[in-house]
Amino acid sequence: MKPLVLTLLRRPEQRLDVSPLVPHRLIGKTAAEIAAIELQTTHVPVTAGDIFRLQMGDAQKIRIENACDRLDGIGLAMTSGEIVVEGSVGIEAGRLMGGGRLTIIGDAGPWAASAMKGGTIEITGNAGDRLGGPRTGETAGMRGGIVVVRGNAGERAGDRMRRGMILVEGGASRYAGCRTIAGTLVVRRTVGPLPGYLMRRGTIVLGGATDAFSPTFVDCGVHDLLALQLMARYVKPVSPRLATLLRRPWRRLAGDMAVLGKGEILTVP
Repeated sequence: MKPLVLTLLRRPEQRLDVSPLVPHRLIGKTAAEIAAIELQTTHVPVTAGDIFRLQMGDAQKIRIENACDRLDGIGLAMTSGEIVVEGSVGIEAGRLMGGGRLTIIGDAGPWAASAMKGGTIEITGNAGDRLGGPRTGETAGMRGGIVVVRGNAGERAGDRMRRGMILVEGGASRYAGCRTIAGTLVVRRTVGPLPGYLMRRGTIVLGGATDAFSPTFVDCGVHDLLALQLMARYVKPVSPRLATLLRRPWRRLAGDMAVLGKGEILTVP
C-alpha cells in the first residue's frame, strides 16, 4: 500500500511543532481529520492542512516531502511504523521515540534522538548539537535504540547517554560522549577536544586521531577485543563502514577517573 504523503507547501514563517504527525496517532483518521490537526507555533494558529498537501495512504508509512529546518519534533514519541523525511528538519527529531524507524534524508537540528528509548533513526546528513542528549532538567539522555549519522555530529553527541548505540560515520565536535552513564558511541573520523569528559560507564570508539583527552583517563595499552568483533556483526547491517573499522586492535583508555571511572575510550594505536 502507498504511504501517507505530506508535502510542505512553503517554508513556514514560524517554527512548527509537527509531533502530532506520527503513525500511531494518524491510524484510522480521514484526510479531513488529519488536515484539521493543530500544530503548535509561536503566535499564529496553523493546522496540518494549512501547511501540507495530503496524499492519503497507509498511516503506518508516512513520507514528508520538501521538509525544512523549521519543522520541529518530527517522530516525537513515535512507537511504531516508519517516517521518511525528504529534506532537513529542526530540533528534537525522534525525541522520546520508543519504536519504529525514522529516516531523515538531510540534516537534523539539535537534540535529535533526545531521550530516545527504542527504534532506529538514520540521518543521511549532519546532526546538530546534543545528539541523543537530555533536555534541561533531565537526568539521562538516550535510553535505547540505535542512531546512525552518515555525516558529522555537533557538540556533546551522546551526552548522558544511558543505553543504546550512536554510530557517526563522519566526525564529531567537542565533548563527544560527555557524562556518559552507559551505552556505546562510535565515531569514524576525528572528534573535538575532551571526548568522554566526566563519563561514568559506557564505551566510546574513536576511529580518528585526537590528542585532546582529559588527563583523568588511564592508558591500558593496546588490545584485540572480542567484544568489538561481536559489535561489528551487530553494526554491519546498518553501517558496513563502521563494522570494518571495529575489526582491529585498539588502544584502551579507562576513565573518567574524575568520576566513577568505569568507562572506556578506544582509539587508534
